[in-house]
Amino acid sequence: MATGRTHRPATRSRGIPEATVARLPLYLRALTALSERSVPTVSSEELAAAAGVNSAKLRKDFSYLGSYGTRGVGYDVEYLVYQISRELGLTQDWPVVIVGIGNLGAALAGYGGFASRGFRVAALIDADPAMTGKPVAGIPVQHSDDLEKIIEEDGVSIGVIATPAGVAQQVCDRLVAAGVTSILNFAPTVLSVPDGVDVRKVDLSIELQILAFHEQRKAGEESNAEADAAVEAETAAATAPPAPRGATGGSRKGPDGDVPAVMPA
Repeated sequence: MATGRTHRPATRSRGIPEATVARLPLYLRALTALSERSVPTVSSEELAAAAGVNSAKLRKDFSYLGSYGTRGVGYDVEYLVYQISRELGLTQDWPVVIVGIGNLGAALAGYGGFASRGFRVAALIDADPAMTGKPVAGIPVQHSDDLEKIIEEDGVSIGVIATPAGVAQQVCDRLVAAGVTSILNFAPTVLSVPDGVDVRKVDLSIELQILAFHEQRKAGEESNAEADAAVEAETAAATAPPAPRGATGGSRKGPDGDVPAVMPA
């Protein structure tokens, strides 16, 4: 199997837009679920719904891959799994180093999704001498002093930073200087990298803040709706015409006893 250092996906050279590249993993996840259920074909509408996009956008994305499906039949699931995996570079072996083996780093080390997608955790690295040699997810932690040597020996081109924010840039600089050209950053800070180095940032606190914004907006919309309903009810009550005299029911005394307040026609 090819390794990540010498073989890189050709999405950029083929002119596939970054927005399309970002959606390919969504399609792959949906297709993998279909494959596991032995579903042979899928329509663009069904796959788009499973991936959370509209079908027109899906068909446009697949046109960049040269896949157009068959009218009345749809897309071949197994072929699309292979095609997208190849385009993303997942048919290759990508050795990865994780730097910073705290709670998050240890959780990432034990994440089974890496291996199933072609990412091999080549090394776990931490600056704490007490962590050196300690096995995490079956992999012994190595000291950060050996970072450059590990990257060279394992041909690593992808680094994962799970350190505190204060040391993340320093770790990033060392990774880049050692030859790492792609970085997944979990540290809550923005990294500065030279041209030719790709950084993907995962900030859980930001994602939670965005969700909090939407929750607050929904709560505000509900409060406004309730207030509007109350105002409408008050307005309706204030502008309602008065009831005709005697139209409220009841009875009155007549010469022959009780008679209805409003006599029937």
